[in-house]
Amino acid sequence: MLDLAPDLTQAAGWMPIVFLVVMGLAMLAYVILDGYDLGVGVLMRRASDDDKDSMIASIGPFWDANETWLVLGVGIMLTVFPMAHGVILGALYLPVAFMLIGLTLRGVAFDFRVKARAAHKPLWNRLFYTGSLLASWSQGYMLGSLITGFASTWWVMLFNAVIGLALVAAYCLLGAGWLIIKSEGALQLHAVRWARASLLFTMAGVAAISIATPLVSPSIFAKWFSFPNIVLLIPIPAATAVLFAVIYRSLQRLPVRLAEGNEYGAWVPFGATVGVFLLAFYGLAYSLFPWLVIDRITIWQAATAPAAMGVILVGAAVVLPMIIGYTVFAYRVFWGKSAALTY
Repeated sequence: MLDLAPDLTQAAGWMPIVFLVVMGLAMLAYVILDGYDLGVGVLMRRASDDDKDSMIASIGPFWDANETWLVLGVGIMLTVFPMAHGVILGALYLPVAFMLIGLTLRGVAFDFRVKARAAHKPLWNRLFYTGSLLASWSQGYMLGSLITGFASTWWVMLFNAVIGLALVAAYCLLGAGWLIIKSEGALQLHAVRWARASLLFTMAGVAAISIATPLVSPSIFAKWFSFPNIVLLIPIPAATAVLFAVIYRSLQRLPVRLAEGNEYGAWVPFGATVGVFLLAFYGLAYSLFPWLVIDRITIWQAATAPAAMGVILVGAAVVLPMIIGYTVFAYRVFWGKSAALTY
């Protein structure tokens, strides 16, 4: 009789890689999709009252569902990589708490600002901005901590705080690009100026991460600067620099076009910024693999039992297509220009 039971020894080898890919893609989807609406929330501080309504309308159908990707990514880490989850969440207790407070403030303020009396509406707008800023900065701080191996020296914490500010700028660049696509008139031109103001700090943040990542670990340094790896990897920073140049050039040209009612190229800043995020994610993933905690815990060391991973894999195979389908459907239905709380 044939033995149809799975080879758990082999499964323990390939299933952690599958879950790492799914978790990584979920986090990437979250950073891009929730990143732009966090950026819109941060930019609200600079907008007029009428523009605030239009900005909220541009993210209204999407922002809550975008956070589903964060739940998926963290859920996979909790269930599949419990050892790493304990180490990472233990080291990041405070920034995670700040992020959750920020996301909660956003959720409450989003609903209450619509129904509040006129005198109270500015308060809810400020809370939405505060929640967006706090959540964005906390995520950047956590990214810096991941890169530095969760060290706790003052210099490392300062670096993490600066990366937090850089991620806020990157989210603002994404959010401004989104508003250029979704808005019209004065708000659209304001979004171009906001994108210009965010671009330089975003570039500095990407450069800081690129420089710091190889320096924290000899193994990561060898991955990047040994031959022939360095030759094969040169296209990543080169392509990133090209995309930043494309964003800069587009933002210089757009005001004239938009003032004439010409929407040609309005999607370029957002699309190119997404490209920068994709390249940065690829470079970071290449640097960190197979570590979940640099030089301490690999994906195989952190993984749960193969039998448990098999059950979780079935659940992920059901849930993931549903999330993708819902996301595509929502963006298709609500695509197009937005106005003040109408579509």
